[in-house]
Amino acid sequence: MAKILVTYFTRTGNTKLVAEAIFEALAGDKTLKIMAEAGDLSPYQLIFAGFPVQTHSVPYPAEIFLKTIPEGKKVAFFSTHGSVTGSQLSREALEYASVLVAKAKLVGTFSCRGKVSMKALEILMQSPEHEAWADMAASAATHPDASDLEDARAFARWIVTIGTQGHYQGL
Repeated sequence: MAKILVTYFTRTGNTKLVAEAIFEALAGDKTLKIMAEAGDLSPYQLIFAGFPVQTHSVPYPAEIFLKTIPEGKKVAFFSTHGSVTGSQLSREALEYASVLVAKAKLVGTFSCRGKVSMKALEILMQSPEHEAWADMAASAATHPDASDLEDARAFARWIVTIGTQGHYQGL
């Protein structure tokens, strides 16, 4: 049985909720840690790494962590964001993250909406160029919801299944 790490970086708690749902869906030898406390990654065969999308990218602390994932490790990303799921804005950070772990084996990605802090929305609403995005982000206030968390659990089970069969799914 593979040793699995579920690790995450969060600012609002959204990504932590998704990490906990993924962790809950996994069987066997598993560990849940925030990225800052993940420590030595060598014992893990599979790493689920989660982060919020910030300014269409990976937050700096998560970027630093992703660069430490050893060559050949299986990794699956999960992210939370204020954008509509599947939009270019929600995909850009995952695409960038895949570059950061180019020597690892990306086995899959998952993203869902997450509430954006009121402070961030207030700041963005003051900039005409960000007003439309802020309106869209405000509609994510109830996320991640029960459906998002069930989707995260299904993603975790799927990743474990394909990981044991040797089939990999990138972006």
